[in-house]
Amino acid sequence: MAFDTDSHAALAALIDYAKQAGADGSEASLAVRESISAEVRMGELEGMEREEARSVALRAFIGKQQASASSTDLSAKGLKDLAERTVAMAKAAPEDKFAGLLDARFHAKGPAPDLEQSDTARPTPDQLLDLAKRCEAASLAIPGIANSGGGGASSEHSTFVHMTSNGFEGYESGTSFSLGTQPVAEKDDEMERDYEWRTKRFFADLPSPEEIGRIAGERTARRIGARKIASQRAPVIFENRLAGRIISPLFSAISGAAVARGVSFLKDKMGQRIFAEGFRIHEDPFVKRLPGSHWFDGEGSAVKPATLIDDGVLTMWLLNSSAARQLNLEPNGHATAGHGGPPGIGTSNLFVKPGAEDLATMMKNCGKGLFVTDMFSPSLNPNTADWSVGVAGYWFENGEIAHPVSEITVAGNLLDIFKRLRTGSDVDNRGSLEISSLIVDDLAIGGV
Repeated sequence: MAFDTDSHAALAALIDYAKQAGADGSEASLAVRESISAEVRMGELEGMEREEARSVALRAFIGKQQASASSTDLSAKGLKDLAERTVAMAKAAPEDKFAGLLDARFHAKGPAPDLEQSDTARPTPDQLLDLAKRCEAASLAIPGIANSGGGGASSEHSTFVHMTSNGFEGYESGTSFSLGTQPVAEKDDEMERDYEWRTKRFFADLPSPEEIGRIAGERTARRIGARKIASQRAPVIFENRLAGRIISPLFSAISGAAVARGVSFLKDKMGQRIFAEGFRIHEDPFVKRLPGSHWFDGEGSAVKPATLIDDGVLTMWLLNSSAARQLNLEPNGHATAGHGGPPGIGTSNLFVKPGAEDLATMMKNCGKGLFVTDMFSPSLNPNTADWSVGVAGYWFENGEIAHPVSEITVAGNLLDIFKRLRTGSDVDNRGSLEISSLIVDDLAIGGV
C-alpha cells in the first residue's frame, strides 16, 4: 500500500537528516490520531472531548548504540533538529550488542491485503452524545438500577506510517468505535456495579445502545445480595468475557525478551505440554475487521498465522529482532511499534479452541462451585507462576446459580492451572482474543 505524499516525504527527510548527522541506520514513524468522545451521567452531558494528535518518531543507530525520540514539529527544521538530537543521544548511549534494524530479508512485502480496518463513517458529536444517552437510559430502565457511573461513546481514526533506512515502507489506517455504560444497583446500604462495553472497527457493527444498556443493567441488578463464602477448594468457571485474563500471563511468559532475561515461568518449557491435551491457541493477523489485524509488525517484519499452543504444547516464543538475536533465533513478526522508544513484543488476533459444553452444562456437571464474572488486582510471580486475584461472581449449586458472591480471592500456580483448564462452547468475540468460558476443576478460594 502506498504512502500519502506528505508522510513519505517527512519520513524520508527524517531518515536522510539522521544519516547526515552520522547515523549508521535509522527507522522513522508517523502517527496520526483523531478522536471524539461523549460522556454522560444520569442523562446529562458530563464531557465532550475532541483530540487531534500528530507526531513523528526516530530511532537511530551508531554501531550498537541506539537512541529514540519523538516530536510534534513536522517542519523541515523540526525534523532536522529531531534527527540531530537523536543521533547525539545515540553517540552517548551505552552499547547494546543486540540492537539494530530488522534485517531486510524479514521485511513484509506488498501489496498489502485489505484487512478492512478503516470505516468511512464519522459520527458527529451529537450522534455520539445521543448513543451514550440511549445506552445509559436503557440500563437505568432495568428494575433495581438506581444510579449510574456514566455512559460513553467514542469515535477514533488513526494512521501509522513506518519507514526504515534499509528499505521498508509501510502504511496502516484504522477506525475504532466504542459504546458502553456502567450502571449502579442499590438496595438498603448495598451498592453493586457492573458494565457492558463494545468496541468495533466499523460503526455499523456496534450493537444497539439499547442492547448494550440492557445487558449492563441486567448484569448489575443480578449482583445485589452478594455474600462472602467460606474458604474452600471447589470448581471455578471464569466467564468468557474475562477468561482471557487467566491466560494473559502466558503471552508475557513466552515473550522472547522475558525468556532471554530468565524472568519467565515458561523459560524452559519449549516443546512441552503446558496445557491439557487438545488445548489450542491460534494467532491470525489477517482476519478482516478485527482490532489486532495488521500486515507488518512494529519493525516492518512480515507476519503470518501461527499456532502458539498446539494440543497443549508450547510451540514458539514471541520475538522481535532484539529478542531473536539474544536467543539466536529468527524474528517472527511480534514486534510492537515503539514510536519514540525501542519496539516491544505483542500478539495479534488470538483464538482459543472452544470445547463442546455450554455454560449450563459445565455448571451442571460440576454440581457446585464458583462462577467468576469480575476480577481485580491480580498478583503474579513471573518466575514461579504463583498467582492470585480478587474476584466477584456467583456461587452455584446443583448446577444452578444460588446467589452472588463478592470480596473473595482465587489462587494457585498457573503451571498447575493451565494443565487443568478446559474450554466451554460459549465463545466471546468482542476483542482481539476469541475465547470461551474456562473451567478449573479444583481451585483454592479465599473467603471468610
